Amino acid sequence: MWNKDEIRGKGDRVKGQAEKAAGKLTNNDRLRNRGDMDKISGSVRENVGKGRRHLGNAAKDLGKRIKR
Repeated sequence: MWNKDEIRGKGDRVKGQAEKAAGKLTNNDRLRNRGDMDKISGSVRENVGKGRRHLGNAAKDLGKRIKR
């Protein structure tokens, strides 16, 4: 199951893509650059969330193995 960092990161990535596209259409470099930054920060946040989820799952699995 996804955690909130993954969800927010994916949202930021999508928002960044939309901003970048709008910047290209309007020839607005500032909007295009802000879209790039949102995409990058969204990707980072999403990957941090994935890492947290995988570590949590590994800890659960380890706990189950120790219990046996």
